[in-house]
Amino acid sequence: MSDLPEALEPEAETVSTSEAVSAPAARKRPKPGERRVQILQTLAEMLEQPGAERITTAALAARLSVSEAALYRHFASKAQMFEGLIEFIESSVFTLLNQVAEREQAGQAQRMLQVLLQFGERNPGMTRVMVGDALVFEHERLGLRMNQFFDRVESLLRQSLRLSAEAAGSATPTVEANGQASALTCFAIGRLQRFARSGFRRLPTEQLDIALRALG
Repeated sequence: MSDLPEALEPEAETVSTSEAVSAPAARKRPKPGERRVQILQTLAEMLEQPGAERITTAALAARLSVSEAALYRHFASKAQMFEGLIEFIESSVFTLLNQVAEREQAGQAQRMLQVLLQFGERNPGMTRVMVGDALVFEHERLGLRMNQFFDRVESLLRQSLRLSAEAAGSATPTVEANGQASALTCFAIGRLQRFARSGFRRLPTEQLDIALRALG
C-alpha cells in the first residue's frame, strides 16, 4: 500500500495513540487536563495487550500508580473514559476523511476506506473500541455511538459514490451508491474485526488494492 499523500501526512502523523493521545512530560503533580490525557493514553495502551477486552478501573489505576478515587476525580465513570477515546476516534477519522473529500477526486471512496483502515492499523487499542470488543461489558450507549460512527462513514462513502456514478452517466446513481457504500463499510468493519481478533497480526490494509478491485 502507498503512504498517505503528502497533503495528508501532517494530519495522519497526529492520529496515532502514542502521539495524538500522548502525555506531557512527567510531573509529580500533573495539571487536571494533563492527568486526563495520561489516563486516556494508558487505557488505549492497555487495550493493545492480549486479553484486554475488559479493563477494570483497579487495573487502570494500578498501571498509573494512582488510586481509583484519583481516576474518578477526572472522569465520572469508566464509560466517560471510553467516551474520551471515542471522541478521539471520531475527530481524527472524520478530519482525515473530509480532507480526502476536499482534495481528491478519482477513487475518492476507496481512498477514504484506505485512510480509515490505516487509522485502525496505527492505533490497535482504538480498533478494539471501534469494533466494539472493548465495549461489550460497558454501557450500551458506547456501542450505539460506535454504530453511529460507521453510519457516518457509510454516509460519506455514499455521497462520494453517488457523485462518481452521476459523473459516469449512471441511470440509477443513488441505488448504486447505496449498495456500494454498504458493501465498503461492511468490508472495513470486517477488516478491523479481523485485525483486533487476530491479536493485531492480520493487518487491515493487507492486500487492500486487490480486495478493493474485487469489490469494484
